[in-house]
Amino acid sequence: MIYIFELFLLLLCCWPSNYSAIDAFVLVQRRRDFPQIKVRRYSSTDITSSRNRYNTRYYNTLLQSTVQPRWWNKRDISELPFDSSLRVLEAYHRIHGDLVIPGSFIVPSTNEYPKEWHGVKLAKHIYTMRWWQRHISQNKDRVSQLNKLSFVWERLQPRWNLFVDALGIYRNLYGDVMVPATFTVPRSNDWPKACWDLPLGGIVQRVRLRHDYLIGDNAIERKQQLDRLGFVYDVSEYKFQKFLKALKWFNRLDRENSASSQLNSAIRVPSKFVVPDNDERWPSDLWNYQLGAKCMAVRQKKLYVKGHPERKQALEDIGFRRRSGNASFGWLDVVHGAAIYSQMHGRELNVPFSFVVPAPPTENPEGCLDSWPWPERLWGLKLGQRLKDVRLKGAYLKGKDAELRRAQLDNLGFVWKPPRGRRRRGIQTEDVVEEDDDIICTVPE
Repeated sequence: MIYIFELFLLLLCCWPSNYSAIDAFVLVQRRRDFPQIKVRRYSSTDITSSRNRYNTRYYNTLLQSTVQPRWWNKRDISELPFDSSLRVLEAYHRIHGDLVIPGSFIVPSTNEYPKEWHGVKLAKHIYTMRWWQRHISQNKDRVSQLNKLSFVWERLQPRWNLFVDALGIYRNLYGDVMVPATFTVPRSNDWPKACWDLPLGGIVQRVRLRHDYLIGDNAIERKQQLDRLGFVYDVSEYKFQKFLKALKWFNRLDRENSASSQLNSAIRVPSKFVVPDNDERWPSDLWNYQLGAKCMAVRQKKLYVKGHPERKQALEDIGFRRRSGNASFGWLDVVHGAAIYSQMHGRELNVPFSFVVPAPPTENPEGCLDSWPWPERLWGLKLGQRLKDVRLKGAYLKGKDAELRRAQLDNLGFVWKPPRGRRRRGIQTEDVVEEDDDIICTVPE
């Protein structure tokens, strides 16, 4: 009703003598079919002097646009004879040099192309089995005519087949099928012509989100094809598993390379660490993986773990601490470690800045594990750093529990104002925890 009313006003108020009926129809339709084109609004005083300029600008825009209006060409293209199809294909080949027609190509309304094909998506009507059965299957002599134009016969197969072929080639070139959403098959010799200009990334996204091609009688078979190619349905889970795998490899190699590595200690990855390229100690799919940056993103931005408690638990199980600084350990962990240290040092809590809660020695760990004074959950805790932050920054001493926590530290003999200057460097003593025949377990101060 709105469009009819607009047409009525146009005929009633400002109908010039040099306009035809189709001009009026075009002016009303342009807002619906070309919403992206901005139109200057004319007042009643200047519409007469500017109507011709408006009409000319609109038609120039219409001819240059790649948008196919719904009202432009509603002819049944399949009813056109083969000679008409051949003429439009020859025109395209003469202009572009091949018949690799993009799916989005619309025949422009120029003299180079037959008039009956203007405004038609060419590839949509040419590269179909319906067109082949109607014009080619019973007329073998026409094959040679199309071969002279380098007709891409492989484009006649279903789009699913082209998608699977392109996905396989992508895996061979890049090592996986993690296709970016904006990836389009380039026109290069690495790819068959039938796949050129195929929006591979967009198809992959639709398969993941909407399950395109995976509904119907062939759904199971097609899903098996994708599984053989290593298709990833859940990108977030795939990236998390890769991150978890890299952490495990880093932890294992770090323990092998460090003679003083502690059992079950926390995983500490440098922020700029990148998996070395062509290193046989690492799996090839992890080469050049920016593990340090990923660890920082997990800690600071909750990458991979936001809304996934099972992933948080998986990281904690392998010794990865998702938070750094004071938040790595809660107050209960810090005061627990402080209590053990105070008990071992005669109720005096003056912890060196560099002190880290030790794990049992790697030699004869079975003999020391039961009698080790430090619980496993505290291994790797930088107790000296934590207590220095308490002393200088007031860490953990804010809020309603501040006075209670101060009292706890006082009871443990916490030194709020340690003597200035460097600590005396002497021979460090070690507390003997257990001595049983050949097993001697000592705890470093």
